[in-house]
Amino acid sequence: MASMWFSSLFRRVAKHPRIVLYNTLGKAKQEFILPAHARTVRMYNCGPTVYNVQHIGNLSAFVFADILRRTLEYSGYTVRQVINITDFGHLTSDADQGEDKMMKGLKREGLKPTLENMKEMGRKYAELFKKDLVALNIDIEKVTFPFASDYIPAQIALIKTLEEKGYAYQTSSGVYFDTSRSPNYGELGDINLEGQRAGARVETDPEKRNPTDFILWKSDAKHGWDSPWGKGFPGWHIECSAMISSILGKQIDIHTGGIEHVAVHHNNEIAQSEAATGKRPFSRFWMHRAHIQLEGGKMAKSEGNVVYLSEVIKRGYHPLALRYLLLGAHYRTPANFTWDALDAAQTSFLRLRRIVDTEREGGNVSPAWQKTIRDRFNDDLDTPGALAAVWEMIKDAKISRSDVRATILEADKVFGLGLALPDLLAQTLCQKMFGVPVEAEDMPERVRTLLDAREAARKEKNWQHADAMRGELTKLGYSIEDTSSGPRVFKKD
Repeated sequence: MASMWFSSLFRRVAKHPRIVLYNTLGKAKQEFILPAHARTVRMYNCGPTVYNVQHIGNLSAFVFADILRRTLEYSGYTVRQVINITDFGHLTSDADQGEDKMMKGLKREGLKPTLENMKEMGRKYAELFKKDLVALNIDIEKVTFPFASDYIPAQIALIKTLEEKGYAYQTSSGVYFDTSRSPNYGELGDINLEGQRAGARVETDPEKRNPTDFILWKSDAKHGWDSPWGKGFPGWHIECSAMISSILGKQIDIHTGGIEHVAVHHNNEIAQSEAATGKRPFSRFWMHRAHIQLEGGKMAKSEGNVVYLSEVIKRGYHPLALRYLLLGAHYRTPANFTWDALDAAQTSFLRLRRIVDTEREGGNVSPAWQKTIRDRFNDDLDTPGALAAVWEMIKDAKISRSDVRATILEADKVFGLGLALPDLLAQTLCQKMFGVPVEAEDMPERVRTLLDAREAARKEKNWQHADAMRGELTKLGYSIEDTSSGPRVFKKD
């Protein structure tokens, strides 16, 4: 039945290569096809709560979203991307429990809990967040960043609609969504609602009708905005639905977030959005980034077990080495961050950089390798497979070095490692790791002799002797990069 529904509403546009994405709604890979009348992919990425600096685990979700956008664009789609900024209302639990994170941030910084201070602090950390995105080569000019506090009227209007339709009820502590009115509640991720209800904690609001009911408006006599239900704040979940409806429309194509959002936040979004609009599905695809661990443990601010991008840079790593590290694990696989792993990622990133920087321009993209790499991207963003294909191509003796360079740069349109851009830091790190170029006239006689012997061995296809000569050069502090115009020699300090 579902396949008939999809086939009647969607079509394959010939100019778009086939893309399959894992859809949490249905728990399977599905072909991504735009509705027949649509021309733009509408994509919403759950953004940060700006009460502090975002750690690298948080940032990984936006590298994932950037790879998704780049993959779609590389296959000819136009993408409208929205990353929201939550600057109030997100409790320390994704459910309706705990302290408001923004209030927690104000206390930490010694500021009074006013709306003005909350907005000012939110703007400050939002700018730091955007700077981190830029450092990770995410083009923020292609993204819309709405602040939740700028959409209060839209959130109030959405709650009123739900109330008028009988999906909301008021208690002494606020307004709740009645999940018993939503027959499909919990379908995202196939949540076991009976298990949730059986294991539910003691509720903070005894007036709630059902354990899974969630807050739409939180009453607060001292703080917040005026509303038909008194002074207070919209609930965290209603923020996303209101911003999506205001910016992208009542239905969207792709919604992303962290895997932790599936059970509560995203199921709540679906329930309230579909109830308000009467349109289904709210989002056709739901995609979720698995967690990033730190040295085998949970990465979380609450546990003090985090790494920030500023620390990565302070330790002498290129920020795009972190991006390379994230590309090396599939987005649905829990990845483990270690400093040793970042060392290896930096070495690989700089090796790619050196190939691009030392090889002459003018090569052609290899059609066969381009297809192999693109197929990996289009198979649910298989970036590890795409990287493996690039390294396999580099070893392919049948393709010229200049064509290798051109094909690497073509793949980088999706990898986003900035390999075609001037990069003084990458150049400095390359020189530190591989050495500085040395011209023939500046080489010691012993080095020239070994280099000539290696070239003679290569012409005779005596690879064992050629490797032995490379080893001798390495002992002398020299390394070799073979290019289409001959070997280039580098000397380490």
